[in-house]
Parts: sequence; structure tokens; C-alpha cells
Amino acid sequence: MTPLSSTDLDAIRLSIQVAVAATLLSLPFGFAVAYLITFVRFRGKVVVEVLVNLPLTLPPVVVGYFLLLLLGRHGWLGSLLDLAGIRLIFTLKAAVIASAVVGFPLLVRSLRIGMEAIDPQLIHASRTLGARWHDTLLTVILPLSLPGLAAGSSLMFARSLGEFGATIIVAGNIPGITQTIPLAIYDYAASPSSDEMALTLCLVSVVISLIVLFMHEIMAKKMIRRD
Repeated sequence: MTPLSSTDLDAIRLSIQVAVAATLLSLPFGFAVAYLITFVRFRGKVVVEVLVNLPLTLPPVVVGYFLLLLLGRHGWLGSLLDLAGIRLIFTLKAAVIASAVVGFPLLVRSLRIGMEAIDPQLIHASRTLGARWHDTLLTVILPLSLPGLAAGSSLMFARSLGEFGATIIVAGNIPGITQTIPLAIYDYAASPSSDEMALTLCLVSVVISLIVLFMHEIMAKKMIRRD
């Protein structure tokens, strides 16, 4: 196996950094959306569910292009950020946002499964004893949702780790700045003389993904045993 270069190590570091940041960024929003869909009755819930799951059905390149239109200098949000001196496109922040958007449905789905498995009588008992909705949320729903939260986080981390299409559109492929493992592999695969380096990074990606997926399976089994 070919030794990793400093550029490869940067790609591994950036991949893990992007995956962690995207997961942490999405956690509060994912929990809020899962709670809204699971416990709140309102008109248009189906529309919310469709919009949340839309990134799963769209090609990542399409998601990236929409983000480019939104966050670019001429986009409605990007233009406002540009006035404030904030630049997102072709930065690591853009890679984090792209990974967060693409992996968000997986996080919400796992959280919903965890929340739907909560015994409604526990929630009813909490409210009967005088607990307000936020007390019930913090003392009943959140603790019982932790396995789903952990499982969803691991799935989203793994998905963010392998994100390519949306990332290359909004963040580019800049070595040491925005180049993650998939983008580095893409560069190596385009060169016939760099097959060994591409294979090395593929093996690194496989090892990291296996570790994350093993953690996910452990969380999933804990959820099943709890049920």
C-alpha cells in the first residue's frame, strides 16, 4: 500500500472535520423536525415530510446546484451574506452545509423511529403530573430518543464522509482547503499513474465507514432491546 502524502492526510482530516461539523450542525434541527412530525398535529405535515426527504431522492449534484444558486454571490441569501462580508462558496463551510443538507433526512428518519417507539403513556403520565411540554421534552422524550439520536448521527456522519456531488459544486476541489477523501480519490482516478494512491484512500474510507457503521448497528440493537 502506497504511503499517504501530506495532501492525503489533509483530505482525511478535512473529511472527518466536515462530517463531524455537519452532524453537530444538524442535530438540533433534526431533533426539532422529528419532534414536530412525530408529536405535533398540523396541516401540511405531508409536505414537510416530503421536503425533508427530498435530498434522498435528488442527485447530489442537483442539491449542490440549488445550494450554489442560494448561497452564490448572486443568490438571495448569498448576496445578503456578501454584504455582511461572509463568503461561503468554495470554502470548508460550504462543504459542511452540503453534507448537512444531503445527510439530514437520514438523521430525521432515525430520530423519528426512536420517538415513535416511546410509550405514549409515559408522555401522558408526565403531562398528567403537571409537567409542561418543555419539561416532558427534556425529561422524557429526549432521554428515550438518545438511541435514535446516536444511530441517526452515525448514519449522517457516514453519509457526510462520502459526500461528493454537492460538495464539489459548492466547495470545489481545493487541496488542503476543501478537498475531502472522495474528491481526492476522484483526482487520483483521473490519472492512470495514481491508481495505487486512489486505492489507498479507498481503503482508508472503507475502514472509517466500517467503524461508523458498526457503531450504528450497536445503537440499532440497543433500540430493539429497549423496545
